[in-house]
Amino acid sequence: MSRVPVGWRWVLSGLIVVVAIAVALWPRGADEPVGVEDRPTAAARVDPQLRAAAGLTECPRPVDGAVGSGPLAGLSLTCLADGKPVDLAAALAGKPAVLNLWAYWCEPCRTELPILQEYASKVGPAVTVLTVHSDPAENKALALLTALNDAQRAAGRPPLTMPAVEDPDAAVRAAAGAPTALPITVLVRPDGSIAEYIARPFHDVDDIADTVSGALGVSS
Repeated sequence: MSRVPVGWRWVLSGLIVVVAIAVALWPRGADEPVGVEDRPTAAARVDPQLRAAAGLTECPRPVDGAVGSGPLAGLSLTCLADGKPVDLAAALAGKPAVLNLWAYWCEPCRTELPILQEYASKVGPAVTVLTVHSDPAENKALALLTALNDAQRAAGRPPLTMPAVEDPDAAVRAAAGAPTALPITVLVRPDGSIAEYIARPFHDVDDIADTVSGALGVSS
């Protein structure tokens, strides 16, 4: 049986090493998924005028010394109003919270969001009401909110100004153990624990108020 000369062995070994290095350094395609570390860059690509047109309130920020706890601890999401990161659990700490999970493609969500805005205006600062866009298409979320506000104003109703965050991986839904169907509303206690989730759209403001009162003990 013939043997490969020692010199050729070294040449073949060198070629293998060169190919391995080339594969490791080859630039990745633009269609690869965006990692967590790339989200600030993705948020920066959203047109600031689109954020402004949506007319959303800035997201809640943690008070000094606030530490997030519970299932939502460690979640950093993007505020739709300004593109800044939000430490969700820390921002919600100390107050009961209503988190409404929606998406631009969800038809029942479009009907429910104005009802939720009415509840938020009614309950005031006693409860943090925050909407959570549970889909990667941040631009489409902002465009829908702008369109809904145009319709609200045309009908003589107040626009949607509730603070909102972008949750491309549906991390809030996963933390709550909720199903995939939207809309979903997650009710969070002041200590960060989740009281319950509601996997259906609300019918009216009284429906929201009664549900929140029963789960979180907050009346409006």
